[in-house]
Amino acid sequence: MTGQPLIGVTTYSTRARWGGVWDRHCSLLPTAYARYVQRAGGLMVLLPPDNPALAGAVAERLDGLVLAGGEDLDPALYGERPHPRTAAPVPERDRWELALLAAALERGVPLLGICRGMQLMNVHAGGTLNQHLPETVGHKGHNPRVGDFADHLVEPVAGTVTAHLMPAPCDVATHHHQGVGKVGPGLIASAHAEDGTVEALEYPWGQGCFAVGVQWHPEMRDDLRLVRGLVEMAGRRRGRSAAPAAGG
Repeated sequence: MTGQPLIGVTTYSTRARWGGVWDRHCSLLPTAYARYVQRAGGLMVLLPPDNPALAGAVAERLDGLVLAGGEDLDPALYGERPHPRTAAPVPERDRWELALLAAALERGVPLLGICRGMQLMNVHAGGTLNQHLPETVGHKGHNPRVGDFADHLVEPVAGTVTAHLMPAPCDVATHHHQGVGKVGPGLIASAHAEDGTVEALEYPWGQGCFAVGVQWHPEMRDDLRLVRGLVEMAGRRRGRSAAPAAGG
């Protein structure tokens, strides 16, 4: 490997206020994501919403990709009407990240989906979402305090990439009211909560890429195992792209 692998992280697209006077639409990301990638040895770059036609060009330049958390996906993407508790969609972000995800999978760019990012992976694969989990699981344990992260136990599925990186049940930081409904074709559930909620998805190793999504927020805790797995695979990709051609 030559140099740090370049890890792109998608951003929120929302209104923000700062400095006591400014109120503007922004592309932004909590600092925890940057620190999460940097602590694992990655070189982080922000990927705000852009023209979906440019997703391939962006993916070509990346060694790895993180699909960040954020706003609810548009239910129309998986053929449903909005639930009363589903927030207004952000179409420019949905279009951009779906194109970026497709481009990364096509090129074998290692990727990690976080919360919304995992849900995006499932919808892209043809799966659906449960638009309001409390109605299904009968409790608010996945999002007990709006605006704050809580912890609950997840158990990885043996034989998966997720279990390879996190072999034992552990507590994770959670803040989500939606979850996986039908798992998209080609994906496998690789971790569950105690109530049966799918907490991680991935494409099997046989697909030829590292593509893991988790419903929790690993960037909010000190556990770097997932992002180290991503950065390691991104470093291998960078090493291959930097290697001279045979006979060169």
